[in-house]
Amino acid sequence: MFGLTNQIRRAVVSIPSNISEGQARHHTKEFIQFLYQSLGSLAELDTQTIIAVELNYINQQQKIEIENRIIQLQKMIHGLIRKLPT
Repeated sequence: MFGLTNQIRRAVVSIPSNISEGQARHHTKEFIQFLYQSLGSLAELDTQTIIAVELNYINQQQKIEIENRIIQLQKMIHGLIRKLPT
């Protein structure tokens, strides 16, 4: 359980950290790359949530709540990517 919890924490911290680091870059292409890395961390979190259910660490309702938040964040990041000039 500790290992999975640690991985979840790292993925969750990685999401805003990548957005912040990318925004601090001087080129839009770099920012977009970091936004895609954030999406990758969201995908990791989604997978880790599935594993947590399989190991009975969380229940199905908790998984659904987390998935809904993941989807919301994915939509926001994709929207930001679409709005940035290329």
